[in-house]
Amino acid sequence: MQLYSYFRSSAAYRVRIALNLKGLPYEYLPVHLLKDGGQQLSAGYRKMNPTGLVPTLVDGDAVIGQSLAIIEYLEETHPQVPLLPADAIGRARVRDLALGIACDTHPLNNLRVLKYLKHTLGVDEDAKTAWYQHWVRQGLEALEAQLAHSGATGRFCHGDAPTIADICLVPQVANAQRFGCDLSAMPNVVRIDAACRELPAFDAAAPGKQPDAE
Repeated sequence: MQLYSYFRSSAAYRVRIALNLKGLPYEYLPVHLLKDGGQQLSAGYRKMNPTGLVPTLVDGDAVIGQSLAIIEYLEETHPQVPLLPADAIGRARVRDLALGIACDTHPLNNLRVLKYLKHTLGVDEDAKTAWYQHWVRQGLEALEAQLAHSGATGRFCHGDAPTIADICLVPQVANAQRFGCDLSAMPNVVRIDAACRELPAFDAAAPGKQPDAE
């Protein structure tokens, strides 16, 4: 398998965690989102992934370019170690938590959104940071409430083994911390993030440990 990745991409971070949890070897192919005007926008890369985003997973004839689709593909083709609960209600809850991060929170603080705010709309750095912090705080506050109000929450987002929900939580928390977001009112989010980071699969996937880290 080949993973086209950028060390700081939250979406690519998710896939790296999933691959590590399942013990799947892969070739890391860096795509720098800032150099050369954004290598993800090159004709060669966009021929493979027309969205011009990372990650992209190539596995034989399969070319998949959305992080959660990649993770679900890995789950179906390599069921061990499972990243979804065995029961339908549990799977729905985990997907609910994961999609809340990946679809509602992360897109609003994506690099291309922040660049548009700054370079097209002329928003200054302080206003851009305020935008980021507002949407991340709102998303993580909702996640905190979901975790706090459910008996299904355990050491991790769902029970005592990491799932796709945790795979989405950790990169989002890393981004929040990088932009100085206050997480003091989110004890479950902080606790689960810390529990995940103790696992080698999460630690090895961290941005600073990737071959293209700056």
